[in-house]
Order: sequence, then C-alpha cells, then structure tokens
Amino acid sequence: MKKILKKTVSVISLLVVSIFLVSCNNQKIEKQNTKTIVAKNSISNKETVKATTSRAPIVFIAGFDKGNETFYTNARTYFQEKGLKVVDGQYSLEEIITWLNTNATKNPYGEVHIVNQSNPYKGMNLETTIRGEKITSETLQRTINQGTLPSLKDVVNQNTKIVFHASGLMENKELLKTLKTAFSAKNLPKVVASPYHTIFGGKFSDHSLAQPYYVFYPTANSPGKIDLSKELARKYPEEKDIDWFDALHNNNERFIGDAYYTTFSIPIKWEFDFHNTDEKMPTFTTKEEIMDWISLHDELMVELNKNNIAIEKYRWNWSSKNSTFVIRGRTTGILILKPLIKPYGDLQHVKPDTNNKRLYAMK
Repeated sequence: MKKILKKTVSVISLLVVSIFLVSCNNQKIEKQNTKTIVAKNSISNKETVKATTSRAPIVFIAGFDKGNETFYTNARTYFQEKGLKVVDGQYSLEEIITWLNTNATKNPYGEVHIVNQSNPYKGMNLETTIRGEKITSETLQRTINQGTLPSLKDVVNQNTKIVFHASGLMENKELLKTLKTAFSAKNLPKVVASPYHTIFGGKFSDHSLAQPYYVFYPTANSPGKIDLSKELARKYPEEKDIDWFDALHNNNERFIGDAYYTTFSIPIKWEFDFHNTDEKMPTFTTKEEIMDWISLHDELMVELNKNNIAIEKYRWNWSSKNSTFVIRGRTTGILILKPLIKPYGDLQHVKPDTNNKRLYAMK
C-alpha cells in the first residue's frame, strides 16, 4: 500500500512539474509573439507618417497690376519675404490645376495660396480656362460640365488647404461651392477664404484684413459726400465706430484702424437684334423710360439683380445702328474699409492667420 502511495505521489509530482514547464514555455512563446506584433505596428506607423508629410506652401500670383495698381506686386513681395515659393503667369484655373499636376511629387501639397484681386460685385479676375471667361459660379460650372477644365490628380489630401486671397469670395456661397467642386480629388482638400477684404502692402502692415462697406451711385452723377454718408449710416446702423463723412475724405489709412475709401465701377451692356423679329425697336427720351422698359423684361432684371444693386443706381444710355439696339449702364461703387485691429494691447492690425476660423472660413 505504501509503495502504491509513493508511486502515486511520484506520478503527481511529475505531472505538476510538467505542467509548470509547459506553462513557462507557453508564456515565453506568447511574449515572443507579442514583441513581434509590436515591432510590426511600429514600422507601419512610421511608414504612414512619412507618407502623409505635406509639401511646403506655394503661392500663385494669379493676376497683374494695371496703371498705378500695386496689389499683385505687394502680394508677391509679402510672400517672397516669408520664404514661400511664388509662381507667376498662371492667370486661369486651368493653368493652376495643370501646374499642380505637372509639378507633383510623392508628397501632397500643404497650403496652396491663390492671390486674385476681386470683390463680391465685380467677381473674380481669374479666368476659367486659358483666355476663357472670368470666373463666376455660372461660368465655372459650365466649364466643369463641358469637361474643359482638368481634374486634380492624386496630389492633395484632406489636410491640403486651397487658400483664396480674393476679397468678397466668402459672400458668394455658390461660387465657393463650385470652386470646391473644381478642386475635387480622391481626398478632398479644404477651400479657404476670408469674409474680409484682403490688403497687401498697407502703410502700417504688409498684409491685413478689413471690414468692407458699400454704397453706389450712377456714374458721373454723385449725390455728394453728405448724402452718401447719410445713406451709409442708414444702410449700416449697427456700425457706430465709423464717421462716414470723414471716411469718405480719406483715400488711405492715416493711422492704424482708420477707415478709408476706394472706388470701382460696374458696367452692363445688352445688345438686341431686331432684324428677324416683328417687335418694334424701342425709343426713349428719358432715363426713367429706359428703366421702365428694363423692368418689364424679366431676363434683364434677373441679370441686374445678381449684384443686388438697385436699377436707379446705374447711369443708363442707349444707341442703335441698323437693326441692333444697345443699352449700357454703369454704376460707381464706393468701398469703405475698416481695418481689423486687436481689441487689446498695443494698437496693431489683426494678423491674417488662415488657421483662425473667425478670419478664414473652411468649406
């Protein structure tokens, strides 16, 4: 009985030792496997980070100065002094997209800045295609539908920002939406623009932003600065910091934050051919008669209302030659600019930071 018990104890002891050894071996194997998995994940993460490294920012100066203008020259100087690569001579969206595709590398673009002088009434001064129409939501969408605009290749990702330095673009929601479609790719980039007016080469800052205010009158028929200042006060009753009459006498920023004005004009031209029609060519003797005639034609009013400027704010004239009848209108716009300044600390302009969602909206 004792021998049997001793044998039983011995067997049990051997089993316990065997189980312990097997358990130790399994733990070693599991640890080895764990180490192998961690090493693989580590390599994978490094490869991912390396693949998504963005390229340095680039800038397209998409226009050229005329006469005494210095907008594009000042913008070029500003970005060059910041050490950014500046690309000249690309005056259409077709050329910009083609340049991005042609100069692609394995790394996606980071920030792509497009400088173009514009305002919400005159639109962008950028062509759709080479020697094509100026960009509006309608002309750009038509170009996209026709397939004449090249598509972006795999050169951008979700971290890419297409930054438009084009005043008034944020006010044109349809155009901004269409521009985003034009820059569509496998990974959609962000299209960024500011609701404020963009200024390069100011007296106190190389690059600043300003709040815009507008008033209009028939070209060559100004009502005078007193009446214009009263109209501005009625149009913008919430703005209490600007002396409108004083601002209409300033053509530059005399001190930091000082409101000032600039002007621009908007022309309209309509041609009508009465050769193959039974309609009689109209005749007018007063500007009121021509405005009444325009008001009766819905297609003309639709085009006129796109700018949201009253018909009486245009100076109208007309002419005829053979069977062609021409109507021309022109309005002068006064743009009051109130520079954005910091609400605290030393008096200075707000820095135009494209990462600041209060200054630049992303779509």
